[in-house]
Amino acid sequence: MSNSSRVHLDRNHALELLGQMILIRRFEEKCAELYSAQKIRGFLHLYIGEEANAVGVMQALTADDAVVATYREHGHALVRGLPPGEILAEMFGKSDGSSRGRGGSMHIFDAAHRFYGGNAIVGGGLPLAVGLALADKMQGRQRVTCCFFGEGAAAEGEFHESMNLAALWDLPVMFVCENNGYAMGTALERSESETSIARHAESYRIESEAVDGMDVVAVEAAARRAADAVRAGAGPRFLEARTYRFRAHSMFDPDLYREKSEIEAWKTKGPVVTFSQWLLDNQLVRPDDIAALERYADDVVARAVAFAEASSWEPVEDLERDVLAPVGWEVSQ
Repeated sequence: MSNSSRVHLDRNHALELLGQMILIRRFEEKCAELYSAQKIRGFLHLYIGEEANAVGVMQALTADDAVVATYREHGHALVRGLPPGEILAEMFGKSDGSSRGRGGSMHIFDAAHRFYGGNAIVGGGLPLAVGLALADKMQGRQRVTCCFFGEGAAAEGEFHESMNLAALWDLPVMFVCENNGYAMGTALERSESETSIARHAESYRIESEAVDGMDVVAVEAAARRAADAVRAGAGPRFLEARTYRFRAHSMFDPDLYREKSEIEAWKTKGPVVTFSQWLLDNQLVRPDDIAALERYADDVVARAVAFAEASSWEPVEDLERDVLAPVGWEVSQ
């Protein structure tokens, strides 16, 4: 387990980091159950195994900063502070969801928390993040736009266009590539001749760093360095968090492209188990502290399920709401 003078890892902060990772884990495990029970429909992409990235990076952001995520965004939304009940209601397709149930699992969105998706298109959030950062620069605001995406996005045109413009215009954006090694189901070495995604960004003269994405402290330290530089006007920064998802790409994925033994080996290096053990070994927490965090996470998830279950469906009369402009509506309005 790494440490850094930039991360003040006292007991309270250690419990915060561990508690957030446990909450994500329990939330995602419950989502898998709810999907099997057909409460959640469509696609569902779980974040189990990658919790250290969302938790670590969010420590470096303020409420004024913007966050852009991918379709595997439930963990990011939780740590960003979106109400768990609203997240789950959105996944249920209910009217009390963060987008009134219209976005579903892949499009969690909340402007009040400056959480701009949830984007189903691979790499689709990258140009959006560049646009948000450009607006901040033009308005003279000292903000950071943080953009999460997977390594599969590095093969998309949006990746290269976004890197180029961010560097060319010296934009205040922090790119975070969550490299889980398989994109949708193709091993990185089978799709990219250069498997270091950080080096891809460096080719656009963006200062980049690769970090152990299974180590929440290392991720937080790297994110703080990057965010501090962006906030100080040093231009864009790029983090490659080398991580691993324990579940398949989506609930539809039969997961036939990797050995089960590989998955089990990675689970022994999972962020929750390794951080818990490190904290116990260093006497920063006790076993009953961890048990209390687990009980709290279970309670939060149970209340979120109850909220989503009790939420109503959007009325059929609202079917065209926010889809078609009212008669007489003009652009000037």
